[in-house]
Amino acid sequence: MFAFACQEQLLPGEDLESKWAFATAAGYDAIELRGKGDLALQRRLPELRRAAARGVVMRTVCVDMLHFFGAFDAELRADAVRQLRSQLSVIAELGGTGAMTPASYGMFSRRLPPFEPPRGEAEDREVLLAGLAELGEHAAAEGVTLFLEPLNRYEDHMVNRLEQAASLIDEAGTGSVRIGADTYHLNIEEDEPADALVKFARYLGHVQVSDSNRLQPGAGHLDWPAVLGALTAIGYDGDVALESRLRGAPTEAVASVPAFLRARMSR
Repeated sequence: MFAFACQEQLLPGEDLESKWAFATAAGYDAIELRGKGDLALQRRLPELRRAAARGVVMRTVCVDMLHFFGAFDAELRADAVRQLRSQLSVIAELGGTGAMTPASYGMFSRRLPPFEPPRGEAEDREVLLAGLAELGEHAAAEGVTLFLEPLNRYEDHMVNRLEQAASLIDEAGTGSVRIGADTYHLNIEEDEPADALVKFARYLGHVQVSDSNRLQPGAGHLDWPAVLGALTAIGYDGDVALESRLRGAPTEAVASVPAFLRARMSR
């Protein structure tokens, strides 16, 4: 059975230990870290080691950078790969499962002017496969997984649907790269989000949740019994991590999510 996690920036508290106390009281099972650029996660290692020694569970990290491994600029791509390699190593040291990243974010959209990117689809794929190969090899060496996240068409022009991520993973040929699915993007790009999760179950390694409007689960119109039922049906046993904006009092909104989701798992 899957477990519930919450991204660290959503949790109240001055340090990871106080955030963890709130998280466990609310019904979360882990904290998902945020991996900023400039090797920020690596510089946090003393803090993270101390938190881990005190029982804080940190299984995953989600990148929070300005550029990604699919960037148009070769130097930016190389730096993004370097940052991700470091994040994979840190999460491995903490006993975690992996790092989640999109191919890009906000770099280009075919849905907005000028509509045609400066790099063709074949070169896009070549760049992504090269990045996945290097990162997959490093993840395997560290004993963790890279989670490739499809984003919606307005945020990324390269990987929008689970089938596109699965195709890249197949061609990259590494078992240490899997799909990181986000319910907000699924809601935009997949005809039936629950069906897509079932169809690509063997690729699925991580799940992030927010509702149809990017707010916390329960604030939109996503069919949560169908989504959670799909995860249960496929035997998904990874984390389901809250990544959302919040409506209402932030502390109450964050605290409401585990109970809301658990109540819909049995419907």
